[in-house]
Order: sequence, then C-alpha cells, then structure tokens
Amino acid sequence: MPGRRRFGRKEIASIMRKLSTDDKTAGKIHEVTGAIKQTAGQLTNNPSLEANGRTEKNAGKVQNFVGKVEKAVGA
Repeated sequence: MPGRRRFGRKEIASIMRKLSTDDKTAGKIHEVTGAIKQTAGQLTNNPSLEANGRTEKNAGKVQNFVGKVEKAVGA
C-alpha cells in the first residue's frame, strides 16, 4: 500500500525497548505514589485514601511487570 511504512526487525526491537522502559518508569512512579497515598491514609485514619493508594501501588506493580515482559519479548 502506498504511504505505509514497513519496519525492520531492529526498528521494532528499538520501539519495544522504549515502550518497555516507559512502562517500567510509569509503573515505578505509580508504585511510589500509591505507597505514599496508602501511608498517608493510614496516618490520617482515612480508609478511602489508603485503599486508593493500595490500588495505585498494585497497578504500578502490574505496569512495571508489563514493561519487563515487553523487554524480554522484544530482546
């Protein structure tokens, strides 16, 4: 098809490495933010904030894991 670009194996691997790094970084940020919210919820006796923090921390762990899997698959 005209106008469609085909990527080579090296280009795809490079893109996957960048995506995996982005996911790992964003995941780590969510983990830290979630841990802070969770601790703040515990200290202020705010169960809602604590639960939100726990949820965000776990979502960050999942995103970090996805980044590691993408790196392993793309390598």
